[in-house]
Amino acid sequence: MSAVGYALAAFVVATALATAALRDTLAAIVVFAAYSLGMALFYTLLLAPDVAITEAAIGAGVTTVLLLVTMAKTTRPATDRVLERVDWPAAFVCAGLAGVMLYTVGAMPVENFAGGLTPVTGNPEVTGHYLAESYHETHVHNTVTAVLAAYRGFDTFGEAVVVFAAGVAVLVVLQREEFI
Repeated sequence: MSAVGYALAAFVVATALATAALRDTLAAIVVFAAYSLGMALFYTLLLAPDVAITEAAIGAGVTTVLLLVTMAKTTRPATDRVLERVDWPAAFVCAGLAGVMLYTVGAMPVENFAGGLTPVTGNPEVTGHYLAESYHETHVHNTVTAVLAAYRGFDTFGEAVVVFAAGVAVLVVLQREEFI
């Protein structure tokens, strides 16, 4: 991995830990937005622009706005000392998880990173199979739609359920009278 990749990984880990450690809601939302932008850049570095665009739009954009609106509609506890707001057991668990994740980054193949030693070419056998057989297996003319709807149907359905549940939860929070 390049120096940019390591710096970006360190930024993402630092913002993730800060998001978990901060007790000030506004600060945690701002740091979480920075985390989402860092992840979007990391996905771009990994040559996954579709995931990067989704992370930037949903993670940094929509989620940040929804969290800020929810915070504006709810009450915010006032405390002045940062270290009193840190949940130390959670911080240690996050640090341990971050250590494990950083350890696994070193085991990733170099060809997964932009600018690595070998170019990213994908798997021609799998690509050929999807291009040749997707219509026969799914009866859908568009290969991308066939992959998303048929081969990744449960995954796509699960993502839709999570987004719907999050939207309903935000609407419930925003409609509660005692928080207004």
